[in-house]
Amino acid sequence: MPVTGTTIDVLLDARETRRMSAGMRAYVRELSSRLPSVAPDIRLRTVMRGENFSFVEQVEIPFASRHAQLVHFPTIFAPVLLPRRYVVTVHDLIHLRFPELFGRTTAAYYSVFVRRLLRGAARIIVGDERTVADCEKFFSIPPQRVRTVALGYDPELLAIPPRQPDRPYVLYVGNHRPHKDLGTLVEAWRRLPPAIDLDLVLTGANDMELPPYVAGRHAVFLGDLAPAEVAAQIGGAAAVVQPSLAEGFGLPVLEALVRGVPVIAAEDAYPGIFERYVARFPARDADALRARLEETALAPQRVRAHAAEGMSLARTYTWDRFASAVAAVYREALGVSLT
Repeated sequence: MPVTGTTIDVLLDARETRRMSAGMRAYVRELSSRLPSVAPDIRLRTVMRGENFSFVEQVEIPFASRHAQLVHFPTIFAPVLLPRRYVVTVHDLIHLRFPELFGRTTAAYYSVFVRRLLRGAARIIVGDERTVADCEKFFSIPPQRVRTVALGYDPELLAIPPRQPDRPYVLYVGNHRPHKDLGTLVEAWRRLPPAIDLDLVLTGANDMELPPYVAGRHAVFLGDLAPAEVAAQIGGAAAVVQPSLAEGFGLPVLEALVRGVPVIAAEDAYPGIFERYVARFPARDADALRARLEETALAPQRVRAHAAEGMSLARTYTWDRFASAVAAVYREALGVSLT
């Protein structure tokens, strides 16, 4: 029988480590900052420092866990000495879906430690239903133990004015790791007919040795951007492109749709809840992506109208909603009810 009206003590591993993507860092940052206001029944403590495999991770976190009813590991990096009751977030299982892109050490870590971590969790939190299926496929985790909690956006960033470009551009937001498949995006953009005037803008450094001009079009690398700068770039784009082989959620897709900006994404690279509003193409298919880019350039009003249809739905997925849903998972894991 559930316990009601109880204050619960939760320890959140809120470290932002070098191994975490920008989306993962946003996940822990927004969760730790919003939980106190959306879930006052949760007494939250956080661990904010220390890298993966460090003394903090392997010694200090287990020590701090002794005073918590529940511990939340928001990534697959956790101490060897696991607490009695914990939940873990699995952002994706891309390393297992595409093992050829990663080393043997990574495969061994998943096979030994991640398997143990997931099987011992009171609940597993994922961002999209695809990862529920992957947890069952790779680790035999029953779907009943997994909870899907969509990520969010910050409504305050909607007030950021969009960039006013001199030339139309499509935008990629994210890191440049192999599974992001930026080679397909660049090749599709190169194949555009000469008459198509559409620049390519990417976050991060030019580690692809891409020349600044290709067939009269510009390739621009923005470096690392603050959230407000990302918001401005997304707002001014003709489309946001997500060419990844797979994504656990695909935060830039949400951040585009809340602004009514069109999204072009590979089949497994967007949140399933927005499928109707995304222009999709088969992963690694440069010609199919080129056709989507052409459509964006030649029929901008039509593609923008399609994206705008999803704006109302997308705007319901705030970070506050996300934090409230995570809090509900905490209560469920402990058998606690608000009523």
